Amino acid sequence: MGRKKLEIKPIENKSSRQVTFSKRRNGLIEKARQLSVLCDASVALLVVSASRKLYSFSSGDNLVKILDRYGKQHGDDLKALDRQSKALDSGSHHELLELVESKLEESNVDNVSVGSLVQLEEHLENALSVTRARKTELMLKLVENLKEKEKLLEEENHVLASQMEKSSLVRAEADNMEVSPGQISDINLLVTLPLLN
Repeated sequence: MGRKKLEIKPIENKSSRQVTFSKRRNGLIEKARQLSVLCDASVALLVVSASRKLYSFSSGDNLVKILDRYGKQHGDDLKALDRQSKALDSGSHHELLELVESKLEESNVDNVSVGSLVQLEEHLENALSVTRARKTELMLKLVENLKEKEKLLEEENHVLASQMEKSSLVRAEADNMEVSPGQISDINLLVTLPLLN
Protein backbone atom coordinates (compact mmCIF):
# COMPACT_ATOMS: atom_id res chain seq x y z
CA MET A 1 0.00 0.00 0.00
CA GLY A 2 1.29 3.49 -0.89
CA ARG A 3 1.97 6.35 1.46
CA LYS A 4 -0.84 8.64 2.53
CA LYS A 5 -0.81 11.97 0.69
CA LEU A 6 0.08 14.77 3.08
CA GLU A 7 -2.02 17.92 2.97
CA ILE A 8 0.30 20.91 2.60
CA LYS A 9 -0.60 23.36 5.36
CA PRO A 10 1.29 24.92 8.28
CA ILE A 11 2.15 22.45 11.03
CA GLU A 12 0.71 23.65 14.33
CA ASN A 13 2.84 21.57 16.72
CA LYS A 14 6.20 23.32 17.18
CA SER A 15 8.28 20.18 17.75
CA SER A 16 6.68 18.39 14.77
CA ARG A 17 7.33 21.47 12.66
CA GLN A 18 11.02 21.49 13.65
CA VAL A 19 11.42 17.76 12.91
CA THR A 20 9.71 18.15 9.52
CA PHE A 21 11.88 21.18 8.73
CA SER A 22 15.08 19.27 9.52
CA LYS A 23 14.11 16.21 7.49
CA ARG A 24 12.88 18.18 4.48
CA ARG A 25 15.87 20.53 4.58
CA ASN A 26 18.26 17.57 4.52
CA GLY A 27 16.24 15.99 1.69
CA LEU A 28 16.33 19.23 -0.29
CA ILE A 29 20.10 19.54 0.18
CA GLU A 30 20.54 15.92 -0.94
CA LYS A 31 18.45 16.58 -4.08
CA ALA A 32 20.55 19.68 -4.82
CA ARG A 33 23.74 17.63 -4.44
CA GLN A 34 22.38 14.93 -6.76
CA LEU A 35 21.39 17.52 -9.36
CA SER A 36 24.87 18.96 -9.21
CA VAL A 37 26.57 15.58 -9.66
CA LEU A 38 24.22 14.13 -12.28
CA CYS A 39 23.97 17.21 -14.49
CA ASP A 40 27.32 18.88 -13.78
CA ALA A 41 25.40 21.98 -12.70
CA SER A 42 26.41 24.73 -10.31
CA VAL A 43 23.82 24.66 -7.54
CA ALA A 44 23.39 27.15 -4.70
CA LEU A 45 20.76 26.61 -2.04
CA LEU A 46 19.83 28.95 0.81
CA VAL A 47 17.29 28.01 3.48
CA VAL A 48 16.27 30.27 6.36
CA SER A 49 14.42 28.64 9.24
CA ALA A 50 11.59 30.19 11.24
CA SER A 51 14.14 30.98 13.95
CA ARG A 52 16.15 32.95 11.34
CA LYS A 53 18.97 30.39 11.20
CA LEU A 54 20.62 30.22 7.78
CA TYR A 55 21.49 26.94 6.05
CA SER A 56 23.35 26.89 2.75
CA PHE A 57 24.68 24.43 0.21
CA SER A 58 26.79 24.98 -2.86
CA SER A 59 28.29 22.56 -5.29
CA GLY A 60 31.64 22.91 -6.97
CA ASP A 61 31.73 26.68 -7.14
CA ASN A 62 31.73 28.88 -4.11
CA LEU A 63 28.25 30.02 -3.00
CA VAL A 64 29.24 33.67 -3.37
CA LYS A 65 30.45 33.09 -6.96
CA ILE A 66 27.18 31.43 -7.92
CA LEU A 67 25.13 34.23 -6.36
CA ASP A 68 27.31 36.88 -8.05
CA ARG A 69 26.79 35.17 -11.41
CA TYR A 70 23.05 35.14 -10.79
CA GLY A 71 23.11 38.81 -9.79
CA LYS A 72 24.98 39.76 -12.96
CA GLN A 73 22.60 37.85 -15.24
CA HIS A 74 19.41 38.98 -13.53
CA GLY A 75 20.50 42.30 -12.10
CA ASP A 76 18.07 44.35 -14.21
CA ASP A 77 15.15 42.14 -13.17
CA LEU A 78 16.12 42.42 -9.51
CA LYS A 79 16.43 46.21 -9.77
CA ALA A 80 13.02 46.48 -11.44
CA LEU A 81 11.43 44.34 -8.74
CA ASP A 82 13.14 46.40 -6.07
CA ARG A 83 11.88 49.64 -7.64
CA GLN A 84 8.34 48.29 -7.88
CA SER A 85 8.31 47.20 -4.25
CA LYS A 86 9.70 50.56 -3.15
CA ALA A 87 7.09 52.38 -5.22
CA LEU A 88 4.31 50.31 -3.70
CA ASP A 89 5.68 51.09 -0.26
CA SER A 90 5.83 54.81 -1.00
CA GLY A 91 2.05 55.05 -1.42
CA SER A 92 -0.13 56.25 -4.23
CA HIS A 93 1.02 58.51 -7.04
CA HIS A 94 -1.33 61.22 -5.82
CA GLU A 95 0.36 61.24 -2.41
CA LEU A 96 3.73 61.35 -4.15
CA LEU A 97 2.72 64.34 -6.23
CA GLU A 98 1.49 66.13 -3.10
CA LEU A 99 4.86 65.41 -1.47
CA VAL A 100 6.72 66.87 -4.46
CA GLU A 101 4.51 69.92 -4.45
CA SER A 102 5.05 70.54 -0.74
CA LYS A 103 8.84 70.10 -1.04
CA LEU A 104 9.11 72.50 -3.97
CA GLU A 105 6.95 75.38 -2.76
CA GLU A 106 8.68 78.70 -3.28
CA SER A 107 8.86 79.54 0.42
CA ASN A 108 10.27 76.13 1.26
CA VAL A 109 12.93 75.83 -1.50
CA ASP A 110 15.75 77.24 0.64
CA ASN A 111 15.16 74.64 3.36
CA VAL A 112 15.32 71.57 1.06
CA SER A 113 18.47 69.46 1.44
CA VAL A 114 20.27 67.64 -1.36
CA GLY A 115 19.53 64.29 0.30
CA SER A 116 15.84 65.13 0.37
CA LEU A 117 15.90 66.00 -3.34
CA VAL A 118 17.75 62.77 -4.17
CA GLN A 119 15.19 60.78 -2.20
CA LEU A 120 12.39 62.65 -3.97
CA GLU A 121 13.98 61.88 -7.34
CA GLU A 122 14.13 58.17 -6.44
CA HIS A 123 10.46 58.21 -5.47
CA LEU A 124 9.57 59.84 -8.78
CA GLU A 125 11.67 57.35 -10.76
CA ASN A 126 10.01 54.46 -8.93
CA ALA A 127 6.55 55.84 -9.59
CA LEU A 128 7.45 56.38 -13.23
CA SER A 129 8.71 52.81 -13.64
CA VAL A 130 5.54 51.41 -12.05
CA THR A 131 3.41 53.62 -14.29
CA ARG A 132 5.32 52.50 -17.39
CA ALA A 133 4.98 48.85 -16.39
CA ARG A 134 1.23 49.29 -15.92
CA LYS A 135 0.94 51.11 -19.25
CA THR A 136 2.85 48.31 -20.98
CA GLU A 137 0.58 45.72 -19.37
CA LEU A 138 -2.53 47.60 -20.54
CA MET A 139 -1.13 48.00 -24.06
CA LEU A 140 -0.40 44.27 -24.28
CA LYS A 141 -3.95 43.48 -23.17
CA LEU A 142 -5.30 45.89 -25.77
CA VAL A 143 -3.21 44.28 -28.51
CA GLU A 144 -4.44 40.85 -27.41
CA ASN A 145 -8.07 42.02 -27.54
CA LEU A 146 -7.56 43.53 -30.98
CA LYS A 147 -6.05 40.28 -32.25
CA GLU A 148 -9.09 38.38 -30.97
CA LYS A 149 -11.42 40.87 -32.72
CA GLU A 150 -9.39 40.53 -35.91
CA LYS A 151 -9.76 36.75 -35.77
CA LEU A 152 -13.54 37.02 -35.24
CA LEU A 153 -13.85 39.48 -38.15
CA GLU A 154 -11.84 37.18 -40.41
CA GLU A 155 -14.13 34.26 -39.52
CA GLU A 156 -17.21 36.40 -40.16
CA ASN A 157 -15.73 37.57 -43.47
CA HIS A 158 -15.12 33.95 -44.47
CA VAL A 159 -18.74 33.02 -43.63
CA LEU A 160 -20.09 35.97 -45.61
CA ALA A 161 -17.85 35.16 -48.57
CA SER A 162 -19.09 31.57 -48.61
CA GLN A 163 -22.70 32.81 -48.44
CA MET A 164 -22.05 35.14 -51.40
CA GLU A 165 -20.49 32.29 -53.33
CA LYS A 166 -23.48 30.02 -52.69
CA SER A 167 -25.86 32.81 -53.63
CA SER A 168 -24.07 33.42 -56.93
CA LEU A 169 -24.11 29.68 -57.65
CA VAL A 170 -27.85 29.58 -57.04
CA ARG A 171 -28.36 32.53 -59.38
CA ALA A 172 -26.21 30.88 -62.05
CA GLU A 173 -28.23 27.67 -61.74
CA ALA A 174 -31.45 29.67 -61.91
CA ASP A 175 -30.26 31.38 -65.10
CA ASN A 176 -29.42 28.01 -66.62
CA MET A 177 -32.77 26.51 -65.61
CA GLU A 178 -34.70 29.57 -66.80
CA VAL A 179 -36.97 29.90 -63.84
CA SER A 180 -39.12 32.87 -62.93
CA PRO A 181 -37.80 35.61 -60.60
CA GLY A 182 -40.23 34.48 -57.86
CA GLN A 183 -38.73 30.99 -57.91
CA ILE A 184 -35.21 32.48 -57.65
CA SER A 185 -36.13 34.30 -54.42
CA ASP A 186 -37.59 31.03 -53.07
CA ILE A 187 -34.32 29.23 -53.89
CA ASN A 188 -32.26 32.01 -52.26
CA LEU A 189 -34.45 31.78 -49.16
CA LEU A 190 -33.94 28.03 -48.98
CA VAL A 191 -30.15 28.46 -49.30
CA THR A 192 -29.84 31.19 -46.63
CA LEU A 193 -32.13 29.56 -44.05
CA PRO A 194 -29.68 26.73 -43.16
CA LEU A 195 -26.86 29.29 -42.87
CA LEU A 196 -28.81 31.32 -40.33
CA ASN A 197 -29.30 28.28 -38.09
